[in-house]
Amino acid sequence: MTAGDGVRGLFAPASIAMVGATDKSGWSLNTFANLRRHGFGGPVYLVNPRTEVVHGERAYRSLSDLPEPVDLVYVMVPTPAVLDVLREGARLGIRHYVVLTAGFGETGPEGRKREEELTAFCRDHDLTVLGPNGNGFINAANATTPYGLPIPPPLLRGSVGVVLQSGALASSVLAFSQVRGIGLSLLTSMGNEAVVSVTDVIDHLVDDPATSVIALFLESIRRPREFARVARRALAAGKPIVALKIGRSGLASRTAQAHTGALVGDDAVIDAAFRQLGIVRVRSLEDLIITAGLLAAYGPLPGPRLGVVTPSGGASEIIADRAEDEGLELPPFADRTVARLTEIMPDFGSAANPLDVTGYVVVDRTLLSRALRIVAEDPGIDVVLLLSDLPRIEPPDPEPVFRLYENSTRLIAEAPRPVVIVGNVLTDVGDFARTIQERTGYPHVVGGIEHGMAAIGAAVRWSRDRESAGRTRAGSTAPAPVVRGPATGVWAEHRAAALLAENGVPVVPAELAADEEAAVAAAERFGYPVVLKAAAEGLGHKTDIGGVRLGLNSPGDVRRAHREIRAAVGSAGLGTLVQPQRAGGIELLVGVVRDAEWGLVLAVGLGGVWVEVLKDSALRILPVDAAEVRRALGELRGAKLLEGARGTEPADLDALATVIARVGELAEGLGDDLESLEINPLLVDGARIEALDALITWRT
Repeated sequence: MTAGDGVRGLFAPASIAMVGATDKSGWSLNTFANLRRHGFGGPVYLVNPRTEVVHGERAYRSLSDLPEPVDLVYVMVPTPAVLDVLREGARLGIRHYVVLTAGFGETGPEGRKREEELTAFCRDHDLTVLGPNGNGFINAANATTPYGLPIPPPLLRGSVGVVLQSGALASSVLAFSQVRGIGLSLLTSMGNEAVVSVTDVIDHLVDDPATSVIALFLESIRRPREFARVARRALAAGKPIVALKIGRSGLASRTAQAHTGALVGDDAVIDAAFRQLGIVRVRSLEDLIITAGLLAAYGPLPGPRLGVVTPSGGASEIIADRAEDEGLELPPFADRTVARLTEIMPDFGSAANPLDVTGYVVVDRTLLSRALRIVAEDPGIDVVLLLSDLPRIEPPDPEPVFRLYENSTRLIAEAPRPVVIVGNVLTDVGDFARTIQERTGYPHVVGGIEHGMAAIGAAVRWSRDRESAGRTRAGSTAPAPVVRGPATGVWAEHRAAALLAENGVPVVPAELAADEEAAVAAAERFGYPVVLKAAAEGLGHKTDIGGVRLGLNSPGDVRRAHREIRAAVGSAGLGTLVQPQRAGGIELLVGVVRDAEWGLVLAVGLGGVWVEVLKDSALRILPVDAAEVRRALGELRGAKLLEGARGTEPADLDALATVIARVGELAEGLGDDLESLEINPLLVDGARIEALDALITWRT
């Protein structure tokens, strides 16, 4: 049995046994009630060796006493007895389990030992176990609900699959999705992931025909490479992943030596990885469910140009502000659209985008629909946002309301552009509203302007980026670089620069000078002005100890600078490094550091002395190609500088991206001993690209 077969069987059992069932436990009462209330069609056997009746039905003494081997065992026994239940079930050929019981790895060393024993047994006997220390799951698609907390009816079925590394939040997420009219295919509380992991469930949902969108609540990503693999599978299948990853405050530098460490923290790396994998990252539980619900209801959105139709001027202003936040556009309507709108609008209205059709909709109940039809036909619009709340109170005669919504449903279905319906505020979808949708087929209404605009922005970005996101270059095919000397400690600049130059990265000319005369001779060969730098093994930030002198214009300047630098460095110094001084251009930082979880991370940003002040950077997980580097450069706040701001010469961005991609290839080729590789600055002056300083730190 493959892992996929095991997870499929776990979530779709034909029969269930509840071991440890008892009337004294709310978990047991809830689980049994959920299975009965929500239509599980197979037998549910109750197992309790101390009583003959539980929940009003016969109880069996053990799994061995059941009239048949079941497909799934729901385990609620005390912690020391859990493994005994699995042993008995394995002897009977039962392969699937949910372990509600706590007291394992979450409790400390003894619990971890117990969990390791459970995991080893499951691996040896090919058992699929959800948990321990989890609430269970809700497979709404096939009415299977072995879940330990109450599931109020009705259980809305839909195409959003929810995976949570939290038991306490699962019921809140379920309740919120239901009151917002967002149906689920599967919801699962992962527990300790001793056997079945988040990535196993994502893998299952990618193949699950009942699921179109995957929503994740993540406390940690335990196996990043495996996570990346399943995320790419989801992207290839056209199934968006929306994720709330907590722990954003825990920023940590990867290395004390490199400036890059000031830019690369746990959360920044997660952001970069999610962006590359096409994962929509959100910041709240509300946005998690609302964004997933929008993507499930409306699918990909073709572009960022919104045409807004609303009966409220105030809402128009809010939408305009939020559109700017989300990188969405509100282009002027075409002249033909303006003329058509002017014909139907009241005299006090204005045919502008966002379109406020005014409170006249109370007088003319067809006005909103007619305006919607016109805006949806505008050639400069990608998506129409219709601001409209479903009614909450059923009138004495609801038939006119049903006819109105039937007409709106038809208009929306016939519209040449997608029409996304957004409510004004985040409210529950009431019984009458749900009845309207059931009778007329009226589309899903996204919850509130604030969350709705965030969801539309996320959906547009996912739709735009899904082709480029997820593409990954294979590891470097270039010959492994030759490392001259021991790969230990911090390499002095002259050694790091030589390694870069030997491997296709352009580096400013430099000569190592052991004494004053050698420094002067090198300066004469380069031509003034020159730069002198301290050369010493293990020296990271040279400027911190006065180890850099700029603008040296004569032999006297060079001699004096050489003496001062040697005095600052002391006996550890190898001399000075002499370079021609460069002027003009833009200074960038290009760095690679090793993340403990994701491996090598590339950072590009504005460099020189400003790197730690501005912290204007973009990150990518290696490997990347030149095209991905260009996208990263475009994310910088200072990107306009590279494009030739204020009359400066624009950078050759293709050449620059190629050089930076080559730095990434080199870092990969240096192997597991590399801790960080940094160029700061990389000077970009039109087509001229040169590394002016370099630093390599090894892990040993």
